[in-house]
Amino acid sequence: MCCLERSQEIALYCRGWTSNELLTKKGMVDTKGTMTKLQQKNSPSSVVSDRILKVALWVMLAAFILLVAAIRIRLLNFPLERDEGEYAYAGQLMLQGIPPYQLAYNMKLPGIYAAYAFIMAIFGQTVAGIHLGLLVVNVVTTVLVFFLAKRISDYFSAAIAASAFILLSVSPALLGMAGHATHFVLLPAAAGLLALLCALDRDKPSTLFLSGLLFGLAFLMKQQGIFFGIFGGLYLIYSEARKRPASWTRLAERCSIYSTGAILPFGITCLLLYRAGVFDTFWFWTVSYARQYVAIISPEAALQSFSAGFAGVLNSGRVLWIFAGAGVVVLLRNWKIYRNSLFIMGLFLFSFLSICPGFYFRQHYFILLLPAVAIAIGLVVSSASRWLAAKNPRLSFIPILLFIMACGHAGYTHRNVLFFLSPQEACRAVYGANPFPEALKIAEYIKQHASKDATIAVLGSEPEIFFYSGLKSSTGYIYTYGLMEPQPYAATMQRQMTREIESAKPEYVVVVNIPTSWLAYPESDRFILDWINRYTKEKLELVGLIDILSETKTMYYWDLQEQNRSPQSQYFIAVYKRTPVSEAVKLPL
Repeated sequence: MCCLERSQEIALYCRGWTSNELLTKKGMVDTKGTMTKLQQKNSPSSVVSDRILKVALWVMLAAFILLVAAIRIRLLNFPLERDEGEYAYAGQLMLQGIPPYQLAYNMKLPGIYAAYAFIMAIFGQTVAGIHLGLLVVNVVTTVLVFFLAKRISDYFSAAIAASAFILLSVSPALLGMAGHATHFVLLPAAAGLLALLCALDRDKPSTLFLSGLLFGLAFLMKQQGIFFGIFGGLYLIYSEARKRPASWTRLAERCSIYSTGAILPFGITCLLLYRAGVFDTFWFWTVSYARQYVAIISPEAALQSFSAGFAGVLNSGRVLWIFAGAGVVVLLRNWKIYRNSLFIMGLFLFSFLSICPGFYFRQHYFILLLPAVAIAIGLVVSSASRWLAAKNPRLSFIPILLFIMACGHAGYTHRNVLFFLSPQEACRAVYGANPFPEALKIAEYIKQHASKDATIAVLGSEPEIFFYSGLKSSTGYIYTYGLMEPQPYAATMQRQMTREIESAKPEYVVVVNIPTSWLAYPESDRFILDWINRYTKEKLELVGLIDILSETKTMYYWDLQEQNRSPQSQYFIAVYKRTPVSEAVKLPL
């Protein structure tokens, strides 16, 4: 009989029962969780052990938050990459009263632009200010992941999950140092999930409306955020449908409240953009062009794209991802036993779907998976700890130590970027020959020499130059990716960009001769490349040449007197100035 009771106890621990639930099951506490006097005398060691464990988990979580905060503060001046440059430039324009899509075209929804504008209004229009805002977003999201995991499990799983989340979210393998839109999706999405569970538990329509509103904001940050809102809606339907007696009227009412909240942010945004006179441009870029963008990669190439993307993502913490996989297996094998198992599995599924549109599987897309991954890690570590505790309470710390060692391994893998390299060196180590450090000096030169109201053109995909210089683009095309893609609008886009530049007569023109700034396809229209050679020869003179010789060496040549100077590397940037009589050199693209 004792063996049977012991086996049942172990089973309950492994299934995620809390200490009070287990004791209640054994008759050691009453239904309110109060221990009998007899058991209070006989189990002091378990109470002390739980307290020590809780303190250890709180210390661990605080240490991880402080560590990541220190890393982000050390890298505050990490140069902006392209996405950050786009968001910062659009946010900068918004702070000047210029609506999105008027002077900068892109398929991103405007929520991320507003978020950057808000951050820069508080912390300043600087690289450090943007990354300080990212730090705040990251920490707040971590806190939300903790409370979300605690609501669906317990403090043990929550502390592990939040620790795993914040560590993975800063990983260079996920491009976590940069303020990508995926970070900003997770903040309202995690808050929406938490509000949804609260609304279901307390049956409060106002909280349900808030949940929908938060999911609507997640969608505004990036289109992929819609999958969190879909998951929330489906889980709401499931939760209401399983109540007895079932009420279709109640279900319709709850779904209407939730949907109203979810649709409201997008509806208000459309109204504001319509009143600003940019709705048609907004709709073309975020709907018409976006539809073509996600159709470029064929389903046949999707698996290869995922394999390549996920292989790099594993470097963010290979052992931690193994833990997450084990957590998923535990859920799938015992989904009828674990509380909220369907919620966790649904979150995992829709988080994965959120990285699938277009089948691009870029590294920072996987950030959207992190809350589900972190919760799975917390589940498997807490389950293993409970299983060992049922045998010997002193063994419960072993899984925690293994988790900390896995985190240490993840940090050690990227130790140079996280702890030793300067922000500029770290940027080069992560992004290779991309000209993100060079953009700072290019913009500084242009800002010093250009007239106050000048416009500039960047022929390439480096919108960070506009933000750094504080000057406006002479064309709304701040990226050239779309112009080179095999999609039906490409030829029209190329010709529109050239007309806008010729009409605006920019004072400075930056030509980026780096493949990753164009991403040309074999079948790309070559019109704009021929136009660049003709335009720079006829209208401009070469005043700067930035030659990226290696990851550690870049040569800068300014105010060139030798018009026959040629780049030594295939990766270079040419800076031109408009003059009445131009004797510019033609550089090969």
